[in-house]
This record gives sequence, C-alpha cells and structure tokens, in this order.
Amino acid sequence: MSLTLEQVQRIAHLARIEVSESEALSTQTHLNGIFELIEQMQAVDTSGVEPMAHAQDLSQRLRADVVSEVDGRAAFLAIAPESEAGLFLVPKVIE
Repeated sequence: MSLTLEQVQRIAHLARIEVSESEALSTQTHLNGIFELIEQMQAVDTSGVEPMAHAQDLSQRLRADVVSEVDGRAAFLAIAPESEAGLFLVPKVIE
C-alpha cells in the first residue's frame, strides 16, 4: 500500500493541517516508508513464535500484598469542614 500525493493532501485537509507541497511530498515519503516496513513485518512467518507480554524477557518485581498504610479515615474526617455518615460534604458546584 502506498499513498498518492493527493491522498496525503486530502488527509491533511481532513485533519485541518496546512501543509506545503514540499511538506506533503516529505510526508508522503515517510508514510510510504512506514507502510513498506509494515508490509515487511507482516511478511515474516511468526506461526511458531509464542506471544510475548514484553519485548524484553524480564520478570516483574513482586511484593507481598499486605496493607502498609495506616487507616487515617477518622483523623481526616475529624479535621474536615463538614462530614456526615463517614463521608466528606462539599459545597454544590453545579446548579
């Protein structure tokens, strides 16, 4: 797949991007290069390759799933300007 200069200019028009003739030519070259790369990558036989979660074979650092923070809800509610039933009350912003 490759784009014509008219297609590049049409895309720029739809995106509301003003491009000069030279910029359109440069963009056409870059986009067509990207399309060539995609075609090359799609031509590679990957039928025997396992899907990977990450490009590098790294393991995730894990930590124990334990609570490390102190529950300060009561202390925060105590200094709140207004609260009710364990919730912060805030002024109405939108009528």
